[in-house]
Order: sequence, then structure tokens, then C-alpha cells
Amino acid sequence: MKCFLPVLSCLAVLGVVSAQRQVAVQEGPLYRTEGSHITIWCNVSGYQGPSEQNFQWSIYLPSAPEREVQIVSTMDSSFPYAIYTQRVRSGKIYVERVQGNSALLHITDLQARDAGEYECHTPNTDERYFGSYSAKMNLMVIPDSLQSTAVRHTLHRVEQDPLELTCEVATETLQHSHLSVAWLRQRGGEKPVEVIALSRDFVLQSSSDYAQRQSLGEVRLDKLGSSTFRLTVFHLQPSDQGEFYCEATEWIQDPDGSWYPMTRKRSEGTVVNVQPTDKEFTVRLETDKRLYTVGEPAEFRCILEGQNTPDRYFAVSWAFNSSLIASMGPNAVPVLNSEFTHREARGQLKVAKESDNVFVLKIYHLRQEDSGKYNCRVTEREKTVTGEFIDKESKRPKNIPIIVLPIKSSISVEVASNASVVLEGENLHLSCSIRTAGRPLGRFSVIWQLVDRQNRRSNIMWLDRDGTVQPGTSYWERSSFGGVQMEQVQPNSFSLGIFNSRREDEGQYECHVTEWVRAVDGEWQVVGERRASTLVSITALETGFAVTAISRTPGVTYSDSFDLQCIIKPHYPTRVPVSVTWRFQPVGTAEFHDLVTFTRDGGVQWGERSSSFRTRTAIEKAESSNNVRLSISRASDTEAGKYQCVAELWRRNYNNSWTRLAERTSNLLEIRVLQPVTKLQVSKSKRTLTLVENRPIQLNCSVKSQTSQNSHFAVLWYVHKPSDADGKLILKTTHNSAFEYGTYAEEEGLRARLQFERHVSGGLFSLTVQRAEVSDSGSYYCHVEEWLLSPNYAWYKLAEEVSGRTEVTVKQPDSRLKLSQAQGNLSVLETRQVQLECVVLNRTSAASQLLVEWFVWKPNHPERETLARLSRDATFHYGEQAAKNNLKGRLHLESPSPGVYRLFIQNVAVQDSGTYSCRVEEWLPSPGGTWYRRAEDTAGQTAVQVVRPDAALQVDTVVPNATVSEKAAFQLDCSIVSRSSQDSRFAVAWYSLRTKAGGKRGSPGLEDGEEEGEEGEEEEEEDPTERTALLSVGPDAVFGPEGSPWEGRLRFQRLSPLLYRLTVLQASPRDTGNYSCRVEEWLPSPQKEWYRLTEEESAPIGIRVLDTSSTLQSIICSNDALFYFVFFYPFPIFGILIITILLVRFKSRNSSKNSDGKNGVPLLWIKEPHLNYSPTCLEPPVLTREDDVHSLCLKGKMPEGWLELGHIMKI
Repeated sequence: MKCFLPVLSCLAVLGVVSAQRQVAVQEGPLYRTEGSHITIWCNVSGYQGPSEQNFQWSIYLPSAPEREVQIVSTMDSSFPYAIYTQRVRSGKIYVERVQGNSALLHITDLQARDAGEYECHTPNTDERYFGSYSAKMNLMVIPDSLQSTAVRHTLHRVEQDPLELTCEVATETLQHSHLSVAWLRQRGGEKPVEVIALSRDFVLQSSSDYAQRQSLGEVRLDKLGSSTFRLTVFHLQPSDQGEFYCEATEWIQDPDGSWYPMTRKRSEGTVVNVQPTDKEFTVRLETDKRLYTVGEPAEFRCILEGQNTPDRYFAVSWAFNSSLIASMGPNAVPVLNSEFTHREARGQLKVAKESDNVFVLKIYHLRQEDSGKYNCRVTEREKTVTGEFIDKESKRPKNIPIIVLPIKSSISVEVASNASVVLEGENLHLSCSIRTAGRPLGRFSVIWQLVDRQNRRSNIMWLDRDGTVQPGTSYWERSSFGGVQMEQVQPNSFSLGIFNSRREDEGQYECHVTEWVRAVDGEWQVVGERRASTLVSITALETGFAVTAISRTPGVTYSDSFDLQCIIKPHYPTRVPVSVTWRFQPVGTAEFHDLVTFTRDGGVQWGERSSSFRTRTAIEKAESSNNVRLSISRASDTEAGKYQCVAELWRRNYNNSWTRLAERTSNLLEIRVLQPVTKLQVSKSKRTLTLVENRPIQLNCSVKSQTSQNSHFAVLWYVHKPSDADGKLILKTTHNSAFEYGTYAEEEGLRARLQFERHVSGGLFSLTVQRAEVSDSGSYYCHVEEWLLSPNYAWYKLAEEVSGRTEVTVKQPDSRLKLSQAQGNLSVLETRQVQLECVVLNRTSAASQLLVEWFVWKPNHPERETLARLSRDATFHYGEQAAKNNLKGRLHLESPSPGVYRLFIQNVAVQDSGTYSCRVEEWLPSPGGTWYRRAEDTAGQTAVQVVRPDAALQVDTVVPNATVSEKAAFQLDCSIVSRSSQDSRFAVAWYSLRTKAGGKRGSPGLEDGEEEGEEGEEEEEEDPTERTALLSVGPDAVFGPEGSPWEGRLRFQRLSPLLYRLTVLQASPRDTGNYSCRVEEWLPSPQKEWYRLTEEESAPIGIRVLDTSSTLQSIICSNDALFYFVFFYPFPIFGILIITILLVRFKSRNSSKNSDGKNGVPLLWIKEPHLNYSPTCLEPPVLTREDDVHSLCLKGKMPEGWLELGHIMKI
């Protein structure tokens, strides 16, 4: 590689490699580790154009080997793809240009995703494509598995002790690789020193500090097992003190055979302190010679020898003839005597510490007064705890005397040139002659220098005393190409040749001669210096450079010819090339582009946009001048525009490259080219077309006349809608019969329905729109363009014209949808099923789809509400009314035959009452395959009335009165004779009825806070009774509060499902009066909600409570006659009456046995009692069954089966 780049560069510069472009890239595959820094070189050769080429790098990832991913470019900052943009901008990926034709791709932090096939591409700069422009190589990125580990600790050893350290080195790389292991020692900020190393080729080596000790076996490196490396130093020295660490390197062999270090790892370090055993030191002074000539350098070295000197502190002082020159403390900072400070500032003297053991005094330019004795003194110092230094032992060597001799010279110099004024590009020759008064003392060194107009001095070339010629820094490259030459013509004559002179070569040329003599000790020194100069002026080539463009035919017609001439002044010699470029600005454009160039080497180079000119254009350059003529034949409108010529003055450089000295632009020449007159005519007739959808639309466009029999036509079909301002393009057929669909065809999906036809006659064009839709209605017309073939064989549009319009109207089929308009009335009981029917009598098309919607009008709601919907795809949907009335799950739809739809409402409720109807939408398929609603109709209405069951509640109205003694108990039975439903529940309340002075008769009610009667009931007539509630039991078996007069004295029993009993304990005279019970019947609705169906009230029950102070018993018992009158004589009569009553009661009880609860156990309902009052009747009760009352009064017992209300509530 090192040899390849220079050779390739030289060949490219000399023009040897100029035939074919060749791109070379570093051979792959390359294996590199993650996180490493990789470089890949790329070279190009055999190219033309500028010497500096551009490079573009791309990658083909393994996941997408066909897809190029751009990485970085030397010419385009926007070249990288997004995945690499950030890394390129941050400098982690960049291209280093080595030379103009060579570059390096750098990836500083290699990642696993960087693996792939890399391609180096060089953009074309040649006149034509010839050769290869890119090359590829593969990069494999593998994990960095190298490990170098050692235990970090600090060791203290004494001089001559052994040292043994180990290091573990391992790698898991799958590829074949070699390892190298090295032990290094580092002391402070010094550069690490290699102690011993095992190379990748398994060769042991050491640095110069340890090479001798390794050869003697004092330093060893042993490998223990597969990964352990042990360092052994058998006899430590004070110089071994420092930090020891292990460094491992993994190497892999590249395809070119070279070895590359993939990764390098360093282990933890071990600090080793070595204690010296001896403090003695010696000093000696050395110099190269004792005799010098003025101007020569001299060096004195003061060498310190002792053990562990780096860890000790020494001060050094230098003396000349017993006078102090300079001193230097342990910090190695010199302090010079005032006499030598100036010389040190001018760089003539230097005092320095070369190493821990060597101190140097250098005198770069000796003087005669420097002759004398030199010496140095070394003093060891000890550092105290406070940081101060204390002088200890001091030593100095013997003095070294030197002698400095003077030198003399007698020479003169003359300079001459071939011309004082030359034209740029001509050769310049200078000579420098040396004259001596006698025989030359020694040798000469000559320097040619140039002082320019700005008085800047630069070295051109010089020849040293040994005859070696060297160019100056700024002339090195020109000299390497032979552009500047210097030689010694004779022993005292030297010449300088500058070939192909440049403007910057103008100025004062000076020859500087130095005479050298050899001293006694054989050293060369300067005897004398002389210089001479001459002035040279250089005339610039571009002086008076001008260009003019002329033409005699500014206006031409198609197929005519015209000439353009570019005249260049002044006339230059043949060695000065001039390139001429004709530029062209077409009509209607604002920019010029290069048409053709007559290059500096006599070649013709066409511009990128000159393809239409090449076959009809000739370019000619005059032999006697640089004038260029451009001739164009068969002119067309593409040649119409403005022409201009640009001349460039060039100069060949020393390295065979070219420099453009000047550029001149001529005046503008405008050439006009005219087209023929058109004869195009298109038919303007108008027509009207009406059709039904799905039929074809036939459109015609007729060309009546044309300019030429070779005319071609481009036809554009448009449609204009009333809502649009302009027509929209449907289809375009170009002049070469290519089809292009317009925006309207794309938006409306017309591509599959369009058919274009050109008739044999050539002037008639037809467009057919298949399967017409309603949206296709509009005004259609065609736009015709006439095209002719230009002289340059390019088609151009000569004229255009628009045809007459065709008004097209597309209609939909007539609607024939019809539904049954039959009206209906339905009356159903709750929980039954309702059937609603919707019949389609006729429809527009058998292929149509129907959407059926059911809706209802509710009483007192003017707006209809959707009940259900059957979509076109036979999907059933619930409406908003279904959610409101809990119809979901109760609706069922079926279609027993086409066009017949039945909707069933199951388990109907009162709120389902209303007027029902259905609406049907008919949908037809459009020609484009979409569905549209063509018609809709509404069927006749069906009124549905949902009623509740008839009330059949009856309460026993034949109830006997009763008379009880004070403190006794009396019973109030409430017997239900019949009920409306077996699912009904009852609410029962008992009232005390008393007569009031006046007021209206109120509606009876329960004590649970519910209002009596439903809304809309008429007010009852006035009632003179006042009701007071004793106790109420709701349908949910919840008790109301007890009336205040009876609180704590009430006991409730449900003897059977239809028999309720209320027992009043501890009767008092205040309880005398009429009592009744009121029953409400409740039924469950279809929604499982309970409602009150009806209510009934029993006949009043008369209860009289006897006062114990004057009871009926005491009156009758005190009088025998009265006793027999009351109890004996009426007994048969009352017996017959009682037997009759008992028979009636017995029959009624048998009829109510079927209403008992399970197992004959009465139901008990419990609720915390509360008070409610109602008016009661004050009429005296009719007493019956005196014997029973009398018996209860005497025994004072409570009948069996009675339960105390308090005991029931506890349960």
C-alpha cells in the first residue's frame, strides 16, 4: 500500500494512466471489533478532469443486501441517510483525503450494525463513461472479547530482591487470531518502558533498558496454562521502581497478508517500590574536542553515577575560568549569570538536564573569548519534613580547557540573467560567478533567493559545500518536476534555470555565497559570506485579452443554416492555448448553458444539453489564429435564442497541470427561427344526449382540416359540470398515441369504463364511457393539439383548438316501490305477544336491497320513535325506543317470504301501547358497484292497546258486631272473598270510624305514606265520618306505625292467604266504635314492577267495651226477673240465629282454605309500626254473643292462637 499510492499518483500526474478509469478499494473481508477505529482506503486512477476527485461511501446491510444506504461524501453534506447523519456531523464518521485521487474512510467508534458490504464510488469527471466508477469490500464487525486482568496492589522490595507478577489474558474470538502480551513499567508521567513482550509470532523481545538483562536471564516471561503469563525479574534495581502492568493485543491477518491489531487491553497495575542499598555517587565531565573555530558549537556533559539517582535530589552548577555560568536545583530550572543570560535568550547557549544522570551545557556559536577552562559541580540535597532542602555531599571533576580560533575570507560575487524583461511562460536563466583574490581557502555553498515586490525573501535553491542541491520549501514541488534547476557549471560558477516562468517569479534574484574551511580538528567552519542580485520583470499573458462574437444571419426560418464567429485578440503563440466555449440561451429561458467547447488541447467537448445540436453543428478553428466559427444547419425553434462565446486563456504549469489565467465573454447574438402557419380546424357542432344509467356514452371529435399530411394530433377530453368553473380532464392521448388519464378519471374511478378509438380516416376520434352513472352527466368536449416534426426530429405543438360541446344527461330508473297501506287495531293483555306485519307489494328491481325500519307513536308524544331496524345486509338493530322501554330481548323479527316482514313484541306491557308502522328504503347498485337509495315508502299504521286484567277483588262485607268487657281483647277480621290473580299481593289496613261534626268525606288510605287512588279519579262525596288508622301492612309485608290510642295493644295474625286478623288487647271504653278494614290488590308488571290494581273496604264492625263500674252483667245479675227475661226467654231465639250465622261462617271458611299458605301456616309480615289517623263513626255498637263476652270477662283469659305484636317483632 505504501508503494502503491506514490506510484499511482505519479502515473496520474504524468498522464500515463489516462485511458480507463479504475477504482480500487481495500481488499476484504476485514474483521474488526466493536468500539475500534477502522480506516478503509479507496483510490481512483485513469481519470480525466480535475486532479482532485470526489468520493462517496455507501453500505449494503446484510438485512437488505440489494438496498444502498448512503454514509458520507466529500462533495455533498446532505448525502448521508438519517441513520448515519448524526455520526457524520459529530465527526465519528469522516473521509480523510490523502491525495487528490486517494482517500480514507474513518469510522471512529465501530458498531455491530456497521457490518456489511461497503462501496466506494467516484462521480464521473470524464468526457464519457469508460471504466469502473466504484468498488466494494466486506466488513465484519465482531464482539471485543479480549480480556487482560491482574490484581492491583503495591509491593515494597529491596534492591536485588526478585519480583514475580502474573496476568490473565483470554479471548473468545471465533476467527483465527494471534495474541501478543507485553509487560511494561511506567514511572510518573514518563513514557512507559517495555520490560519484556511475547509477539504475535511467539518471539520474546525487550526494550533497550531491559535487553541485556533479558539476554542474561535476569528478566523472564513464562506462560502458565492457556491464559496465564508470568513476569519474573530476579534481581531488582532501583531503576525498576514504578508501576508494572500487562498489555494484551489481539491481531488478525487481513486479506493482503498484513497483520492488524484489532483490540488492545491493559490490566490493573502493580506499584513496585525498590529501596536502594548504596548512597555513594561520582561525577565526570566530558566534551567532544578541545580546539574550535569561531562559530562552531561546543557541548559539555556532566555525568552523575550512583544508585537510585531518580529518587534522590541533586543540584548542579557550571563554571568558566572559576566564574559561575549557571546553576540548576533539584527542580531542573536553570539560573544563568547575567553575562550569559543574553546569549541564552538569543539561542546561543543552553543549560539543561538531559536525564536523571546527565546535565548538559551547550554553546551553539563559539567566540574567541570562549577559550578557557570549564567545569561542573554536583551537590546532593536532602529534603526535610518541612519541604526545605539541605546540602550534603558535593563533588566536581577535573577542568576541561578549550581553544577557539578565528577565520578569514576574500571573495566577490557577480550575478547575470538572459533577459531583464520576459513574457510569462518563457524560460529564465541566471548565473552566479565567484572571484577570489587568491587560491580558494576551501569550499563554497550557494543559496539563490528571490525578493518580491513586497520585499518578501524566499529561498529558491541552494548547493551546500558537499555539492548537494536542495530546493527551498516553496520551490520543492517545482524542482521535483524540473521546473527549477541549479547546477555548478565550473568550480566558481553556478547557474539557476526557471522554466515556464510565472508572474510570481518576478523580483530581485540574489546569489548568496558562503566560503567554508576545514579546521585543524577536521570540522568545517564559515570563513566568509558574499551576495549579489539582479532585477527581472515578467509580463502577464492576459494583458489585452479580448473576445468578440459576430453573425450575418440573425433571422432564419425552419431548415435554414446560419454561422456564428468568435474573434479573439491578441494573437498568441502556439504554446499559449486558448479554449473557446459557445453558450446558448433558448428562447423563454433565463440561463445560458454550454453548447460546445473547443478545448485548449484542440479537442471538441459538447455540453450536457447539446444533444440536438451535434448532428447539425460544425465547429472550426482557424490555423493562423484562435478564432472559432460555429455553423448550424437545418435550423428549428430549439436553436432560436441568444448565443455567446467565452474564451479562456490557459498556462501549462511545471507539473503538467493547467492554470486558467483569464476569461473573457463576448457580446450577445440573438437568432430568431420561425414556424409554419397552421391550418387546423375542429368541428364545432353541438348535440344533446339523454340516457339511462348503465348505458354507454358515445362521444366524437372530428378534425376537418390540418396543416400537413404528416401532422399528428393530441386529443384531450374534458367534462364541465354546472358546479365547476372550468372543465376537468378525463383522458389525454398524446401525439405519439400514448394514454394519460386525467384527474377527473382518477377521482371518479373512470379508468375501467373508458374506451378510446381513432378511426381509420385519421381525423375522427371517439371516446366511450361504459356503464354510465348519474354523476357522469355534464357537458363534454375535446381539445385538439396539432404536432409536427421539427428539423431536429423533435415533435412540437403547432396549434390547438376546442370542439363543440355534447350535453349528456344520465337518469336513474323510475321508482316502483309500494307498501301495503292496510290499517289495523289490536287490543292485548299484558304479558301476551303482539305481531306487526310489513308487506312490500312492489319494488323497482329484483336486484335491489331493502332496509326495513319499525317505529311507534306513543300517546301524548307527537314525534315517532324508532323501534328496530333491519339493515340491507339483514342485520337487526335496536332503536332508541327499544332501550327506553326495555324492548331488547322482547323483539323478534322474521321474514316468511320475500317482501313480508313480521315483528313480534313478546311479554307486552301497558307502556308498549301506541301506533306502529314500518318504513322501507329501496337501495339499487350503481354502475360503479356502490349502492344508493332510490326510493322509500311507509306502510299503514296499526294501533296497539295493551290492557291490564279486570279487577275481581271482593272483601267479606257481612261482619258481626261485638261487645267486650273492659281490659278484655277483641278481634277485627279482614276476609278476602275473591281476587283478580293468583300472583297478586295485598295491602291491608284497619280503621276506627267516628262521626265528625262536618267536613268532606275523604278517600280512605294506608298509613305507609302513599296517596290514595290514581291520577284522574274524581273526588268522592263528602263523608261525615273521621277515620283513625290502627295498623297497616303493605304488599311488601312491611308494617306501618300503630295508632296512638292503641299503641302497644295490637296483635296481628295472617291465618290464611286471604284471612287477616287484628286483635286489640286491654280494651277500654274509648275503643267503643265502628271498625273496618281496607284491602289493596297489587300485581306484577311485565317489567317485574308492582302496581296497584284495585281496592275494597269491608263493612263496619261494631265494637262496644263495657265499663266495669256499671256493667250490664251487674244489672242483670242483681234482678232475677230481669235475668230470666234477658237470658232465658230469648235463648231459643238467639240460639237459632247463632246456628244460622255459624253455618254461613263455616261455609265461607271452607271456601278460603285453598288460599292458606304452605302447610296451612299463616304468613306474618313485620315492620316497625307508625301512626296514622282517620275519622271514625260514633254510632253505638250492636252487641252480639253476650255469653262469649261474659265468659271472657269472668275468666280474664286470652284465646289460644293469639300472638303478642311485640313478640312477633322480636322474631
